[in-house]
Amino acid sequence: QVQLVESGGGLVQAGGSLRLSCAASGRTFSRLGMGWFRQAPGKEREFVAIISTSGDTTDYADSVKGRFTISRDNAKNTVYLQMNRLKPEDTAAYYCAANPGGISRSYRLYDYWGQGTQVTVSS
Repeated sequence: QVQLVESGGGLVQAGGSLRLSCAASGRTFSRLGMGWFRQAPGKEREFVAIISTSGDTTDYADSVKGRFTISRDNAKNTVYLQMNRLKPEDTAAYYCAANPGGISRSYRLYDYWGQGTQVTVSS
């Protein structure tokens, strides 16, 4: 089992920044592919960013590329999402997810999920 706890969400004005954190426990973190996904009301959960076990490989949704950065610290069992130049359309609940089998853009392939943290961007 893997437990994931997100933090760092909040209310920010357009153009501002937030840093999300996701602390993992219960399994060897360095063997987990990690991802960030988001879900706005009435919409399907969507891919934001993913990072491989070593951190060498990352991938981003086109909508956040160049503004968001995913990273991980295996010594601290934590994955981060630095979000810059935020836009109102980034408003959503953000979830981190873990997959022992690697990384994927498909949220359906992730076995473990955090409870989510709300990000609200005002215009």
